Amino acid sequence: MAVISLRDISINFTGTVLLNGVSMQIEPGERVCLLGRNGEGKSTLLSIIDGSLAPDTGSVDYAKGAKIAMLPQEIPQDLEGSVYDVAAQGLGKVGEHLSAYHDAVRALSTAQDNQAELVARMERSQHVLEEAGGWPHHQTIETVLSHLKLDGDEAFASLSGGTKRRALLARALVTHPDLLILDEPTNHLDVESIEWLEDFLLRQNTALLFVTHDRAFLQKIATRIVELDRGRLFNWECNYATYLERKEADLEAEAKQNHNFDKKLAEEEAWIRQGIKARRTRNMGRVRDLRKMREERRQRRERTGQVKMVIQEADRTGKMVVEAQNICFGYSDTMLISDFSTTIMRGDKIGLIGPNGIGKTTLLNILLGEADPLSGTIRHGVNLQINYFDQLREQLDETKSARHNVADGNDFVEINGHRRHVMSHLKNFLFTPDRATVPVSVLSGGERNRLLLARLFTRPSNVLVMDEPTNDLDAETLDLLEELLMDYPGTLLLVSHDRAFLNNVVTSTIAFEGNGHVAEYVGGYDDWVRQRPDTTPEPAKACKPKPEKKPAKPASKKLSFKEKYELEKKREQLNTLPKLIESLEEELEQLQTKMSAPDYFKHSGDEMAADQRRLEEVETELETAYETWEELEAALEGVDLD
Repeated sequence: MAVISLRDISINFTGTVLLNGVSMQIEPGERVCLLGRNGEGKSTLLSIIDGSLAPDTGSVDYAKGAKIAMLPQEIPQDLEGSVYDVAAQGLGKVGEHLSAYHDAVRALSTAQDNQAELVARMERSQHVLEEAGGWPHHQTIETVLSHLKLDGDEAFASLSGGTKRRALLARALVTHPDLLILDEPTNHLDVESIEWLEDFLLRQNTALLFVTHDRAFLQKIATRIVELDRGRLFNWECNYATYLERKEADLEAEAKQNHNFDKKLAEEEAWIRQGIKARRTRNMGRVRDLRKMREERRQRRERTGQVKMVIQEADRTGKMVVEAQNICFGYSDTMLISDFSTTIMRGDKIGLIGPNGIGKTTLLNILLGEADPLSGTIRHGVNLQINYFDQLREQLDETKSARHNVADGNDFVEINGHRRHVMSHLKNFLFTPDRATVPVSVLSGGERNRLLLARLFTRPSNVLVMDEPTNDLDAETLDLLEELLMDYPGTLLLVSHDRAFLNNVVTSTIAFEGNGHVAEYVGGYDDWVRQRPDTTPEPAKACKPKPEKKPAKPASKKLSFKEKYELEKKREQLNTLPKLIESLEEELEQLQTKMSAPDYFKHSGDEMAADQRRLEEVETELETAYETWEELEAALEGVDLD
């Protein structure tokens, strides 16, 4: 018997039909992934199945005595107590006694007074738990909290939004329900926790319905895929890779069918508008068929357009972007980074991987010059223009609209030299006029991430730093973002726990391997897995802080006339380089535009060969100019000719 059955479910919000007569069954032990674009109604459908939202029409039938647990996308505001208390809530009365026992043990460990009362409370809870067989649940809670890297004694209210979501995930996992519903369970989890969650779910004999953006997680867990598309549910009895192939063929067939239908409708509309003689003799059955076709066309829901992303590119950097030598950083006895060196060149796409809290964001800040290492040196190349995607979305003003956040209150934005209205730009990121004008605080997680991307890509960059950009994005938007980043000519620094995204985008990986050890590998996540050491390295030794800089002693002698003359020549040369670089970049762009024109093949062979030679010469001259700029800046650093 099915754990749950949906029959003809419909729901309408503000004139938009999210669910239009959908039906579905989930059998015991099935692991069903619900796919669909952002805003299609996936979370709404999960809430209906969970029982927290009633549909307009239709029925939801549960197996007798079926227990359902859900991880919601939004965090409830009425939860109190410790993380352990929240995790135990899903166990009902047993959970209450587990919380009472846990709280009594914790209080007893620090209490100076009332110890007898605390011991009595602990013994009462212990007695009830022994009678109810509650101790295995206590072990499960402790195991889940440990693997999700949660401190059971922390107050739930004091946690960040991401950590609260992990606590709610723990609450859903410990209940052993008949149907477990998970809405984006991998958000805010590191790779280690995601892999543990995969193994945990595969060991359970529980029906599972989940929504996820993590394609590797989806591929490993799902036994069936259900897609929500324009208010209807489509069933796919296959894995994710097969679904992608079948879905593409399905969309092509639908487009062809719609084209033929529209062509037939146009012919019938032309017929009905013929002259008086034709109307007198027309076939009334044909007229009735035309009316049906008009109604069918009116009710057809078109697919929402795809996100259109364009990165605004700045002038390119020098060949070397960042050089780090023997970087060391840590707190008291905890070493985060020990003796790490790397050289980041223009065009590198580097992924940073490691557990949450291990120091990935700290290393980014050090590499960008926003934080100082305890020891070691950082050297930056020239002409760096950095754009930063913040995983906490702190760059968004929650009280302002999407429109205001993107354009800072202006009506237009400029992208690659073209002036565009802000509403047109937001439309490319699937924001309708009404969603573009509401406060950011009411937007969904996926909408906020798309808004941050829309804001980010209005600012020119040649170094792009992205800290967890994939959270809450649907599969189609992820694919487009991947393509955009792979074609990005600048330098990319990417922090992500999305294994498929890392494999597809990055060319090398900086891995935090524990105990302060950080190493760089060629390739993406799977390449690192093949190359990484079998055991965790020994704890790194604490690094010595940088010695304090002593005030510079006055120079014992002034610069000679010859030294001043040489340095002045270098300064003059440095001042002329920006104009030279600008002219070379303009010539390079003109050559590339000319050679990429569709009719370029019509030019003579001699002219094309000359263009190719000049292109190579300009690229070499440009590279030399950037290297000279770096050398002159290093030579003149701290020099005063006055």
